Amino acid sequence: MQRIAVIGAGAWGTALAEMLAAGGRDVRLWCRRPALAERITAGRENADYLAGLRLSANLTATAAAADLGDAELVLMVTPAQALGEVAAALAPHLPPAAPVLICAKGIERESLRLMSEVAEAVLPGRPLAVLSGPTFATEVARGLPTAVTLACRDEALGRQLVQAVGRPHFRPYLSDDLVGAQIGGALKNIIAIACGIVEGRRLGENARAALMTRGLAEMLRFGRAKGAQAQTLMGLSGLGDLALTCNSARSRNMSLGIALGQGGKAEAILANRPTVTEGVATAAAVVRAARELKLEMPIAAAVDRICNAGGEIESEIGGLLSRPFTVEGA
Repeated sequence: MQRIAVIGAGAWGTALAEMLAAGGRDVRLWCRRPALAERITAGRENADYLAGLRLSANLTATAAAADLGDAELVLMVTPAQALGEVAAALAPHLPPAAPVLICAKGIERESLRLMSEVAEAVLPGRPLAVLSGPTFATEVARGLPTAVTLACRDEALGRQLVQAVGRPHFRPYLSDDLVGAQIGGALKNIIAIACGIVEGRRLGENARAALMTRGLAEMLRFGRAKGAQAQTLMGLSGLGDLALTCNSARSRNMSLGIALGQGGKAEAILANRPTVTEGVATAAAVVRAARELKLEMPIAAAVDRICNAGGEIESEIGGLLSRPFTVEGA
């Protein structure tokens, strides 16, 4: 797998493309906007998302779908809510035998489908896998040590993909649990928004630790109902990603929560952001799915009301703190 197409030229797509190109792969980075592809080509830098990172010579930016036709591996790194639309548009140009590695984290808001389910619908018959874990794009791009989960139902293909994307400083750990890898990566964004609110409100480290732990309980509850393996959610793509995202203001989701906790309104904050904060749409999808599954997800529900329904933070905090005492593990 020497020729790799990376679909999506945001920070994460660019970081993965550069990591692969620096490892000797021939990488095509597909940009939705032709002007961005031209700027990357001219300046050897994606100044919109990863300013200051000099891109390798064997990374080619393009907005032409026809340039993707010889790819031996396709990485889907679009925002989660756009994955279906973009994949459907590019499907006629992607080699049917090339595996598709999903690197987007989220649940489709309208259909409640996981990203693998979206891809299966618009890219039928193609081998699928999922890459997820605790990753900040800038650190991956700079070659700092990172470990992730690579989930694939076909073990032989999974091992090929590990060799294709793995490098000494970028270590994929193989799993066969596509569902668990995706649920961890999606739901941790919701909990990170909640932890950001705690930070913005200055409610203390105790409260943030409690939210992370009870948020993990919600992830496990939701995962079990969807058929995920508990060990996956306790691994890199679950607990690992949760720990990273809930402990740094560099996280888009936690930084949104901080701004909310300091008195900002979700609509105004999101309107001024150049990048997507996946936890907002995922919260709405998870709450609807939990309702259908008859699951209690109080933290996710509170985040959804604050982000998507104009809920008042003080009221939501009061609601969580006034819930009945219960046993741990419930």
